[in-house]
Amino acid sequence: MEKEVEENQSRKGKSFQWYLYVVFIPLAFAILVAVIVSFIAGINIIDTAKDFGKKIPIVGSLVQINQANSSKSNDKSVIELQGQIKDREEKISQLETQISDKNKEIQKAELEQKRLQKEIDDVVSSQTEGKRALKDIIKTYETMSAKKAAPIITQMNDEEALKILSSIKADSLAAIMENMNAKAAAKFTQLLTNATDINNE
Repeated sequence: MEKEVEENQSRKGKSFQWYLYVVFIPLAFAILVAVIVSFIAGINIIDTAKDFGKKIPIVGSLVQINQANSSKSNDKSVIELQGQIKDREEKISQLETQISDKNKEIQKAELEQKRLQKEIDDVVSSQTEGKRALKDIIKTYETMSAKKAAPIITQMNDEEALKILSSIKADSLAAIMENMNAKAAAKFTQLLTNATDINNE
């Protein structure tokens, strides 16, 4: 009995070897040679196999199903990519709008800066002109006789009179004060004293 089992196993092993040597190895070699020849001849084996597979009833339907599935997945991928492109375009448009708004704000700020600078320049210019005018007035009062200058200064408001009196030379100031009445001279002396005290603090 054991002998029969061993003989059966031996026959199976021999038949497998025969199948391997006679069928499988020559078939694999033939396929390899066919692939090499078609590659050298410039034939695309995959496309040829697909075309051949379509002609076989069962394989053809499987190939068509795979192509349909592939087509559907490609369509889905295309739709997703188009959606992503649209989203990116919207984001780009939003960023361009933001950049445009920022540029407008910068232009407004620059215009405002120029306007403020002009105002500053105008104020400085008017102050310079005012100082120049005050210097001219002071020179006029210094060259004018004290007798004529005293009544004019007493008619001015205190602030203007103080500006002139605090800026003229000491000898001109003394002469003008001598030609004022006692009340006006006392008032302007007090104003000059207060102004000096404030400047010294």
